[in-house]
Amino acid sequence: MPNCLVCYKWTLDEQDIKIKSEDLSLDSSRAKGKISDFDRNAIEEAALLVEKLGGAVAALSYGTAAVKQSLKDVLSRGPEKSYWVADASAEQADATVTATVLAAAIRKIGPFDLILLGEGSSDLFNQQTAPRLAALLGLPCLSFVNKLEVEGDVVKATRKLDDSVEVVTVKTPVVISVLSEINKPRIPSLKQVLSAAKKPNQELTVADLGLTPEDLAPKAVRKSVKGFVMQRKNIIFKETAAAANVAKLKESLASLGLS
Repeated sequence: MPNCLVCYKWTLDEQDIKIKSEDLSLDSSRAKGKISDFDRNAIEEAALLVEKLGGAVAALSYGTAAVKQSLKDVLSRGPEKSYWVADASAEQADATVTATVLAAAIRKIGPFDLILLGEGSSDLFNQQTAPRLAALLGLPCLSFVNKLEVEGDVVKATRKLDDSVEVVTVKTPVVISVLSEINKPRIPSLKQVLSAAKKPNQELTVADLGLTPEDLAPKAVRKSVKGFVMQRKNIIFKETAAAANVAKLKESLASLGLS
């Protein structure tokens, strides 16, 4: 019966973010929060494993004060308890800082057999947190996982790589990052949403974790973010014959060096 922990990130919903035409800066003033997409798959996979094999699943998140808004949502998706670290450092945290905070929290609340994460976050998608976390904890890491089986203390994972599929086995404890195709996250029922309010949650501070300002200083500093707007020429060819339109398209592409 595995003891599972899911690490997730509370992000802004990209559908609510607007791009300002005057300078391409992002307007997130009306953006709502959500659990990062791939992390929903990690939560669902942990819940499915516990429903099948028994055991327990808890959730852990590090973010700004807004992370507290995620508790009801994450607890309605299967975890029995949630832990959260709210600190202003999360605003500029890179994967190094995120992994450092998560590792410190896991040392305090663990141990766990399976530590699951999404392959990348919806906002940054650096794909670094899982391997960095595993390195800090001294555990093996399985990434790009799209199928997972657990029998006793042995994990069998199918990894979808760029040009191949790899099947590997490893003994727990292990850190696992999953792809979106591993499952379809559930939509919590009204009963699950209501029961989530009764489940325990615990705040952990960076002081509780023994972290210093140096531990929370990012190695890579994000100075600004701008939206990308594609400028299209919108050229329309209106020749009667299709061949003539194709010829003009070819000529136009050639003039741009795209032939």
